[in-house]
Amino acid sequence: MSKLVIVESPSKAKTIQKYLGKGYEVVASMGHVRDLPKARLCVDVKDNFKPKYSVIKGKEKLVKELKEAAAKADGVLLATDPDREGEAISWHLAYLLGLDESAPDRVTFNEITRTGVEEGMAHPRTIDLDLVNAQQARRILDRLVGYTLSPFLAKTIRRGLSAGRVQSVAVRMIVDREEEIRAFVPQEYWTIDAKLTAPPSKAVFAASFYGDESGEIKIGSREEADRILGELQQAEFVVGPVKKGKKNRSPAPPFITSTLQQEASRKLGFQARRTMKAAQELYEGVEVEGLGSIGLITYMRTDSLRISEDAIRDAGEYIEGRWGKKYLPAKPRHFKSRAGAQDGHEAIRPSTISLTPDQVKGSLTSDQYKLYKLIWERFIACQMAGCVLSTTQATIQAGKYLFKASGFHVAFDGFTALYEESKDEEEKAGKDLPPLEEGMKLKVKELGDNQHFTQPPARYTEASLIKTLEENGIGRPSTYAATISTITTREYVVREGKSFKPTELGEVITKLMKERFPKIVNVKFTAQVENELDAVQRGDEDWVDTLRKFYDDFDKTVQKAKKEMDGVKIRLKEDETDVICEKCGRHMVVKVGRYGKFLACPGYPECKNVKKIVNDTGAQCPKCGGKIIERRSKKGRVFYGCSEYPKCDFVSWDPPSKEKCPVCGKTLMQKKTKDKRLYCVTPGCTFEGKLPEGGNE
Repeated sequence: MSKLVIVESPSKAKTIQKYLGKGYEVVASMGHVRDLPKARLCVDVKDNFKPKYSVIKGKEKLVKELKEAAAKADGVLLATDPDREGEAISWHLAYLLGLDESAPDRVTFNEITRTGVEEGMAHPRTIDLDLVNAQQARRILDRLVGYTLSPFLAKTIRRGLSAGRVQSVAVRMIVDREEEIRAFVPQEYWTIDAKLTAPPSKAVFAASFYGDESGEIKIGSREEADRILGELQQAEFVVGPVKKGKKNRSPAPPFITSTLQQEASRKLGFQARRTMKAAQELYEGVEVEGLGSIGLITYMRTDSLRISEDAIRDAGEYIEGRWGKKYLPAKPRHFKSRAGAQDGHEAIRPSTISLTPDQVKGSLTSDQYKLYKLIWERFIACQMAGCVLSTTQATIQAGKYLFKASGFHVAFDGFTALYEESKDEEEKAGKDLPPLEEGMKLKVKELGDNQHFTQPPARYTEASLIKTLEENGIGRPSTYAATISTITTREYVVREGKSFKPTELGEVITKLMKERFPKIVNVKFTAQVENELDAVQRGDEDWVDTLRKFYDDFDKTVQKAKKEMDGVKIRLKEDETDVICEKCGRHMVVKVGRYGKFLACPGYPECKNVKKIVNDTGAQCPKCGGKIIERRSKKGRVFYGCSEYPKCDFVSWDPPSKEKCPVCGKTLMQKKTKDKRLYCVTPGCTFEGKLPEGGNE
């Protein structure tokens, strides 16, 4: 007989099995096993919001196998992730397996290492029902909002739309920012810059116009800039007061979930979902040559900046061994978590400090390596000495006007020898100034003015959106990836480069939500709900009371909106296409049905013409000369085929290019590789490679 240990994933099971050895069987539940079914609301509002859970479709066989394994085992331990979702999974498993909720059969691991697993196994506990109730309350709250508002949006705007507590606020923020940008009126202003030298030095440095003795002068027009420039032409530039100093820069704290997502977006170009996938793999365990399966980072869903004393000590020893004692701070660094942060887990850090990114690179995928390197360097840097900058600020007299010049050089690199945090708006790198002394006469190399206009606020990037959501208490770090995925998949917002821009659909929905359901898209109200869910987790609030307080007002608002909007249909401009209905001549519109989007005549019911939406690539089929169009497989994967199917059976997973084969003149396909090499699929033609510059010209 052996004890059964249940975790979520096979990789986590494999790693933990290695540490537990004989006497234990570690199996995976493959995530949640019981949930609210998708087809119906499954929440009895009248009976204290009683949820009607059932085994998730497709997991019946797995649950049966888990029951059989539990019946044979000499005890069951639930070792799912140490957060709300993990606690809820353990609670559902306990119910399905008939376990005693009051028994100490719950174990958690902050890190999947031998030490972490042994520590967790040594301290079993009962299931934390406060955590479970917080998860239930969130799940039910989101179900009530989603399953109530989505049909309303579908009826009022179009089929297939959804609304959610957090996603609706995120879309509103993006829409509000777009409205700010549209309403922004740029203001003209001018700057005057001088390029100077301080003989005998030939080094050129820059100084910017400031004003005069009475203070700063704002230059608002070309005429004003030209007048000042004219006065400066004959002016002598003389160094005024010079201020020298030291500036200390401290390292950024270790990662929490939100800052990891932000930094991975800025530095690596990762979307939040991609970041969390790689982080989950690093936490659960990867096969490292010479070590076997090992978890490389601590638990990646956390908003605490706490670090274990052992990890601080190990980091200090590594820093001293690699860079020397001067790279250690006067005392180890501890960081304070933001108000309201959950302190259940440490900050995200490497599990084994001595395992450098280079040592494990050969055992990791590209994403795993990049993310591990980011986490490892950020953590080591947070325990290093600060960076010291020597700064110089000089005032320069030019006739009656003043210029300012500043510069710095690195006196001691400290933590920047390893890592520097990225910013949404990168600071301009400064240069050191040549030796300047008060009274020194300067030589003007160049003097010029530049016209500028004030800029509107920038659109949200993924990093800045996550940062703003966190600052406002909207959602939780573990929800950001799913929220962003939902609003882009639903086409409420689109990506333009790295920025988010709302679609007409997103703007129409937001306008409707602001008019009819102002609380749902209110930032402060949504943050208040999050705080109440946290209170449930702490055991300070009853989860049913929390739901009741929200739902009573919400239901009244919904009933009022349904009554007032009955029969109202909002039509979108973007739904109209340039495809002409061949039966009646109208412009066909995009509709959404059970199987996705299609084209339909707006003259329904007089004209019932419908068509499939065809994405024409503009390329000719190399087999018959027809059009190559974009298609999707049953699993949603994009491929390319001939529009003349089934007469022509040409298909390709690779996209067509706009180039023609230099040998046979047919369309060339493009490989999905970094070099995007072209190749010909015409039978008997073997061309493959890059075309010379100018293509087929």
